[in-house]
This record gives sequence, structure tokens and C-alpha cells, in this order.
Amino acid sequence: MQIGPYALSNNLILAPMAGITDRPFRQLCKRLGAGYAVSEMAAANPMLRDTLKSRKRIVHAGEQEPRAVQIVGSDPTIMADAARYNVDQGAQIIDINMGCPAKKVCNNWCGSALLQDERLVGKILDAVIQAVDVPVTLKFRTGWDRDHINAPAIASIAESAGIAMLTLHGRTRADGYRGHAEYDTIAEVKSRVSIPVVANGDIGSPHKAKAVLEYTKADAVMIGRAAQGNPWIFRDIGCFLEHGTLPDQPSWREIWQILREHLMEHYDFYGEAIGVRNARKHIGWYARNLPDGERLRQKTNIAVTCEQQINEIDRFFISLLEHGERVQ
Repeated sequence: MQIGPYALSNNLILAPMAGITDRPFRQLCKRLGAGYAVSEMAAANPMLRDTLKSRKRIVHAGEQEPRAVQIVGSDPTIMADAARYNVDQGAQIIDINMGCPAKKVCNNWCGSALLQDERLVGKILDAVIQAVDVPVTLKFRTGWDRDHINAPAIASIAESAGIAMLTLHGRTRADGYRGHAEYDTIAEVKSRVSIPVVANGDIGSPHKAKAVLEYTKADAVMIGRAAQGNPWIFRDIGCFLEHGTLPDQPSWREIWQILREHLMEHYDFYGEAIGVRNARKHIGWYARNLPDGERLRQKTNIAVTCEQQINEIDRFFISLLEHGERVQ
């Protein structure tokens, strides 16, 4: 798998997810088998760059290369400036968001709202590509709604502009995350372009990843929600694609170690006050598949310091290990 000059270790990619794919989570998923990860989207508007949240979204110090930043906006000039700014900050790949279905994004004519204006899409792509000397990629959806599926047309515009890679989520903007992703449009796009195509949407298991790759002929798969609380999914998929077998599922002790390492990096990245609050969602996702995980979630949700959260996690897993339980 190649993006411009960058050879990825495999074709498994962590999706950019707002408020989730910060540097600690990206690094964790890379250690557990993701070949590539893109930052959560950063607003192109320069008035929003100096907020703490925006600054954290583009921190890449010490991150495994290539470092990719996703930008979102609707003005070609501002998007070009944002691309230059992020490259100056260390981004090695710029990803353009034309897939976010959130109302607050689409109401500003950003994200997947742009799919309604193919001419503007072309202008944005041309402006960003001409502004930087790094690969530029595009993440988008199949169309605005089921009556306006135009992903093949967008893909053609993108390839002509010089986009290095396409990631296509198999839903329209109107679908949001409801129903099931469809892969016929992804297969059609792949058949029409010569640049790499990444399939995204509802890929939550090794078997599904293999099936989607075979059906669409895509070059890679992108995993989003299925990695929440389950970052070893990349290891599982990689093993299955390479060997046709599934690895042993992690023991409680390994999950404990992974969660602990994740949180320590998370706290170090955000500091205690923000780190404790932001960690709650991650702990909740890990807890979903643990016996009596709701108790762990409740205990860590009321913790007000990093030490208290870690102590609750340690007590929980020590209790599990005393009972000799493992992931089935």
C-alpha cells in the first residue's frame, strides 16, 4: 500500500474520528497492527486554530510516520492555507474531509455537504494540491442522498486533480450512520480510477474486512467505530488476511496492560483535568466486552484524578484475574 512516497506496512487504516483519534489512540492502533492512521478533522478556519482542542488535534511529535492531518472547510483559499499551515507543523499527508455527515459541519457547507457542488469540489482539490508538496487524499461519501449518488463523478474529479488516494464510506450523507453500508458504489469507483481506493463503513471483523476487499477490489480497508475499545482488531484482521486464521483473543491481563498504557499516554497528552474526563469514553468502550464492565464504567466515571481512575481499573482486573476468567 503506497500513498505518494510513503509505503505503508499494510492495508489496514484507522479512520479519523472527531474526539477519538488523538495521538495516543493513533499510536496505540499502530502498535496493534494499523498500517496508517489519520488525525481527527481540524477546521481550516484560521480563527479556530488557536483553541486548545484544535492545537491538540494536530500534535504529531514522536508519532510513527507518515503523519496525516485531515482538514475540513469549504473555501478553496482557506483550505489551501490550512494545508500549508499543517505541513509547516509537520503533516506529511493532507486528507480532505468531504464525508462528515454532522449537521453542524454540513450547515456550514463543509464535509459531505460539498458533494452537492461538484464544481466547488474540484476547486478545493485543485487549490489544496497546488498549495503543498505532500500527497493529498480525499475521504468522501457515496452522495448527498440515495437519489443523488455521485461518488464515481467525484472520484474522477479527484483523480484528474491529482489526489493520491480515495477513501469512500459506503453511505450517503442522508444515511448518517444508520442502516448498512453498501459496497457496490465503492466497487464501481475502484473500477473507474487508477489511484488507491480505501473501503470504509461497517467493517467490524476480520471476515467482513476480507469479504469487502474481495467484493470491492479496494486496496485497503478503513476501520472506525469497531476499533473503539477494541484496538487489537487491526492485529486480528491482519492475521486473518495473511494466514486465514484468527489469533488468540487477548487475555484479561493483556487487555489490562493495553488499557493502562493507553490511559497513561492519554493523561500525559492532555493533563489530568482534561485527561480524566476524556478517558471516560475510552474506558466505557473497553468495558463493553468485560464481565461486569458497567461497574467499571461507573466507578471510573466518578473518579476525579488519574490515580483514582487507574486504581479502579487495577482493582477491577485484579478481581477478574483472581477468578481466572479470560475472553472467550
